[in-house]
Amino acid sequence: MLADRFTQIFREEHRQVRDLLLDLIQAFQDRDLSRARERLGRVAALTGPHFRHEEEALYPALTSLFGDGYVEELFRAHDRAIAGARRLVELAEKAELSEEEVAEAVGIARGILPHVSDCDGLSIMVERLPEERVQAILDRREESLAAGLDLLRWAETVRGR
Repeated sequence: MLADRFTQIFREEHRQVRDLLLDLIQAFQDRDLSRARERLGRVAALTGPHFRHEEEALYPALTSLFGDGYVEELFRAHDRAIAGARRLVELAEKAELSEEEVAEAVGIARGILPHVSDCDGLSIMVERLPEERVQAILDRREESLAAGLDLLRWAETVRGR
């Protein structure tokens, strides 16, 4: 069943993002800005294609189940995550961080974590979609991966929001 395949892929991507965000938090707490930059790069590489296929295929497909209001909230969660990622990059590029900046970075990363766990639950809703819709979502994921745009480059050049 395609929905099971989708769930497996979706859940693994969310686990990777979760783990990278937790590592990123630790890197900022340790003031290891080199590690923070590396983790940010990995998060951006993973979330660019992930956010893209969510926004271009998954979220529109879920509108029939949730309605426009909740789907718009999913888009707004991405808006907040992208803004947070931009700020985290700024902080990680500094030579050193103040206590306040460390707290800000940790707060931003922790603020993204609930979207990761909440979004993972969407997979049970995908089970209710027709197989052809699930296949279209999986196809869009492959296209997004092939395009290879990281989160910030996709947000700045393709997203249009």
